[in-house]
Parts: sequence; C-alpha cells; structure tokens
Amino acid sequence: MQRIIAIVNQKGGVSKTTTAVNVGAGLLSLNRKVLIVDLDPQSHCSYSLGVPVHEIKNTVYEMLKNKVNINNVIFSRGELKVIPSSLDMSAADLEFSNIPGREFLLKEALLTLSEPFDYILLDCPPSLSLITLNALTSATDIYIPLQTEVLALQGFNKLLETIELVKQRLNNNLLITGIVCTRYSANKKLNNEVIKSVIEQFGDIVFKTYIRENIPIAEAPSYGKTIFEYKPDSNGAKDYLNLCKEIITREVQQ
Repeated sequence: MQRIIAIVNQKGGVSKTTTAVNVGAGLLSLNRKVLIVDLDPQSHCSYSLGVPVHEIKNTVYEMLKNKVNINNVIFSRGELKVIPSSLDMSAADLEFSNIPGREFLLKEALLTLSEPFDYILLDCPPSLSLITLNALTSATDIYIPLQTEVLALQGFNKLLETIELVKQRLNNNLLITGIVCTRYSANKKLNNEVIKSVIEQFGDIVFKTYIRENIPIAEAPSYGKTIFEYKPDSNGAKDYLNLCKEIITREVQQ
C-alpha cells in the first residue's frame, strides 16, 4: 500500500525538512521506493539534497499551476526521487485563491504519477497555508516532528484543530500516525518531561526512536547530502535509520 505522508508542523526549526530528507534516504536504503515533494518556498529540502534549484525550469509550482505534468518535474537523485520547490511558491496562496477545488491541486497531480512509490513524503512549509492544506488533503498519514522543548508545544492545539477540520471536510481517512521527537538529549530534564507529556497525550503514536541532538545532522544540508552520505557512523544516521525501521515495522503490523 502506498503511503503519502505529510510532514507538518507550523512551527519552524523542529526538523521537518531534516526528517523528510533523512527518512526518505533511510527508507530508500531499506529497499523502499521513495518520492520527496518539496512544498516549502524556501526550497530547503531541495537544497539539502543537492538539487540545483536555480537551474531547474519546472518545479512543484509549475506542476500545481497545471503548466507541466508531475512526471516531468521529478528530479532523480540516484534512486531517490525529488520534486523540487521554488521561491514562486511563496505567492501560491494568493495565486491559487480563486481556483475551484484549489485544496485538491496536489492530490490530483499525484494521481497522475506514472511510476509507483512505496512512500511519498510531503515536506510542508512552516505555516497552515493553502499549500499545507493541499498536503493534508492528499495524505494518508501525518508525521509531526516535535522538538522536545516547551515552546515547541505552543500552537500544537491549533495544528490539531486544523487537521481535524481537514479530516471532516476534505479527507476522511487522514490520521496522525507518527510524532517524531527531535533534537533530544537524554541528559536534559526538560526534554524528558516534554516527551512524557506527549506520550501521555498521544500514546503509541509517538515513535520510540528519538532523534538526538547531533551536529552532523545540522552540517549535512550545507553539503547537499543526507546524514547517511555525510556521516554514516553518526548518532544522527543511527537514529534516522532506526526510525525508518520502526516506520516499516508499523507498516507490517497494520
């Protein structure tokens, strides 16, 4: 079964893009076919994977405007497939506001993919925008990266409210199936208290693998590399690989 996973949190700096990039690469290493869709106007996901954004004519923006077919905007990074974003996406809310069915633009495009994928990862912008709404309308699953600090919990209820509204009105099958605790340090009391609180509220939805604070994870994007390419022996690589194994185990159990 194909999984379309929206990686979403309206708060910035919680490792959404890092999670999209490295979960994609990790799943690929475990013999899954993966497509990453960069929906953020900042194109951080594309840059993190070394995609030459400034040299690419057609991106997710042209695809959503129906100027080009989705199969013609897929960038091949070895076996990992990426649909890059561009700064033009920053105007999407305004430009698409009068288009009938604007919430379904991404979903309709994904239905025309000519190549099958086991996982499609949607890297969402740090806002509850029309583009994020498109991702939620398209998704089978939601993963929420959550930095293990108190401030990261602010606005969490608003995100949950938005997800519930989308489920009621646009995507009845939408579920939060994973919360990824990021930037974790076992030595920090606050980190452990936040995780305890999140587990009490969400239970088994919280992944048992925590992504530890790790300098190579922060360094890898500047080289256009995944953590597995940049420092395969780092804690970051170990954590993301374990997370991917947990994702697959959950898939098998469902």
